[in-house]
Amino acid sequence: MQTKRLNLVDTAWLNVETPNAPMQVGGLLTFKIPDDAPADFCERLVEHWRRYPTAFRPWNQRLRSGRLRSVVPEWELLDEIDVDYHFRHSALPSPGGELELGTLTSRLHSHPIDFDYPPWECHLIEGLEDRRFAIYLKVHHSLIDGVAGMRLLARALDGTAETRGRPPFWAIEPKKRPRKPPEEVRPGLYRAVAQMIGGTREQVTSLSGFAGVVRDMLRAARSGSNAMGLPFAAPSSVLNGRITAPRRYATQLYSLAELRGLARNAGGTVNDIVLTICGTALRRYLLEINALPKKALTAGIPVSVRTADSDDRDEHGNAITFIISTLATDEPDMRKRFETIAASTRAAKASLEKLSASAITQYTIALMSPYILSLVSGMAGRTRPVFNVTVSNLPGPRKPLYINGAEMEAFYPTSLVTHGQALNITVHGYADTLGFGFIGCRDSLPSLQHIAVYAGEALDELRQLYGQPASAPAASAAEPAEATPAQPAPTKARSQGKTQAKTQAKTEARKRSTGTSARSRAKPRQAKTSQSSGDGKAAGSGRSTTRQSKSGAKNASNKTRSPRQAAKTTQDKKTTGPSSDSND
Repeated sequence: MQTKRLNLVDTAWLNVETPNAPMQVGGLLTFKIPDDAPADFCERLVEHWRRYPTAFRPWNQRLRSGRLRSVVPEWELLDEIDVDYHFRHSALPSPGGELELGTLTSRLHSHPIDFDYPPWECHLIEGLEDRRFAIYLKVHHSLIDGVAGMRLLARALDGTAETRGRPPFWAIEPKKRPRKPPEEVRPGLYRAVAQMIGGTREQVTSLSGFAGVVRDMLRAARSGSNAMGLPFAAPSSVLNGRITAPRRYATQLYSLAELRGLARNAGGTVNDIVLTICGTALRRYLLEINALPKKALTAGIPVSVRTADSDDRDEHGNAITFIISTLATDEPDMRKRFETIAASTRAAKASLEKLSASAITQYTIALMSPYILSLVSGMAGRTRPVFNVTVSNLPGPRKPLYINGAEMEAFYPTSLVTHGQALNITVHGYADTLGFGFIGCRDSLPSLQHIAVYAGEALDELRQLYGQPASAPAASAAEPAEATPAQPAPTKARSQGKTQAKTQAKTEARKRSTGTSARSRAKPRQAKTSQSSGDGKAAGSGRSTTRQSKSGAKNASNKTRSPRQAAKTTQDKKTTGPSSDSND
């Protein structure tokens, strides 16, 4: 049986795994069944996929058992997988709403993966209202990182609505790398020595680039400015304590075209807009629970260091580094907050772009080793954090994707949280949308759904400031003590982001609503909240519901609505170029 040794980064993801902090990532994909499809569309799709027990890398990689499993772990490549274990069929009581879907997703993501099998699961969930179904995918981070996973998944879906009978993603053979001519293949021992010498030379020559980044950080620390995010400069907060097993999950869906327009008018990038939305939402949430630190929170931003033309063999495992940016949560003025964040990300990217591939490896090890060591030693959540929250922005396919003619509507990422990092915000691009996934520890962050609500309000304010053409700047808006409804400029949004009014958020708080997900669409659906309990049971008490008449939904579809007016809730990289891991 073939084996493959894990690299140091993949091994680290295995070693920091705990029952309260499983290291798994994934996503929730929703699909619209074609109008002319038979009633048993989902059942036929499940039957078709279960005909494929043969799997290819990385989906056939199982952790090899043995005494040295945690010290020198290896993947063993299976010829076939247990399809009944990896691919599961669920059905919600029809018509299933966002509450039921979110509750199931939250519970599935809270459960650790079984390493007696290749570390991934896929669930097809049927019974959603409006002739929809969902696919939930969960993968251990040691097997694959987010960028690679999304590339492989997108490649497995159909590019047109007419395609039928395509194999499932695990049964699609990866593209083969062209073999080198025999004269270019060196003997084994000679090749090993040459690679060792070449690697040592590359590491030595890259030290100057790495030292330059360290000098930039020290210079920024002496200046006392937020121009460059620094490791361990983050304040202690409720986001950075010890966590428990239960999770809460919230989502939002926004128009990528609109965010690009705001970024263009503001003189920044989509990443800057995303970070401003997150920083504003966190500021208001922490103010609400009386836990806002005086010092600005910082965000760790994963950056893919894969080349755009990397082949399938290079797409397994992890190839990421981090940059750190301020979230300017100490700044009450929205315009100044955006400008501070934009300056911080520019400084971080400028330093990273100076580095070679080997220097990036040195930088990543220097930055993340203290964090990994704190997780392994059990000190995470008890010491000052490297940064306060992870905010990832993953690129996705730009064109619509299908499964047997069913169009994918949205992709909501589900990431991981750890001790010392009780909240994770991941953004994933798909077609003309950005799906936000907020996942956190239920016990550390009460009413996490409010963060999603405030994210929509932040977008509202950004529309006020930067919705006009760049030649006609809007007046800066300081954050009011009591936020007032913002009037967004009309937008051409295929999928428009919306959130609840603040009065609804207060109602939820009074009702003690638990674990949720906020979901936004151009056509408002029923807004609901749900949660996942620690023992795997969905707790439904304290649910908050906002209903809308059919006529109201019809009127809403005829105009752009403010995120304060409507909401949807559901539950629980060029080698040196950071822009390759974003939707910029």
